[in-house]
Amino acid sequence: MDEDAVREAMTRRYADTEVVESSGNFFFQVRPGQEAGPDRWRPFATLVTNDLYDQASGLDRPGVFRLNVGVSPETYRSLFGELPRGNGASVIDTGHDYTALNRIMPHPLYAPLAWVCVLNPTEGTFQALQPLLDEAHTRAAHREAARAGRREA
Repeated sequence: MDEDAVREAMTRRYADTEVVESSGNFFFQVRPGQEAGPDRWRPFATLVTNDLYDQASGLDRPGVFRLNVGVSPETYRSLFGELPRGNGASVIDTGHDYTALNRIMPHPLYAPLAWVCVLNPTEGTFQALQPLLDEAHTRAAHREAARAGRREA
């Protein structure tokens, strides 16, 4: 799959998802009808196409992109064990090769926040990622519903 195919699959599967593009990167968020902007971004998944945010994955290689997914801490633990400690500002050593293609692994910076990622997923790997994407989307939808309820109260 290329990045266009991933974006298309995501928007087809999650109809209530708004995709915000910034500097060639894409942020998938459940914000139907809400104002979008960097101060309001709370994506459940991102598609990063360059090294603007970190250089851990070597996204400056031609055609390489990283799909990132925010899962629950319980799901992260079921995949990789305990959440690592970190501050989100430097690459976390989880023992994974963050430049490896088509492998689901902890996110190089946001693993402590239960984010996982995969570089250049094949169709099969993208399908294997669907339960994680579904979970992330559901969690985001619940957060947005709770936020909307607080705004109406």
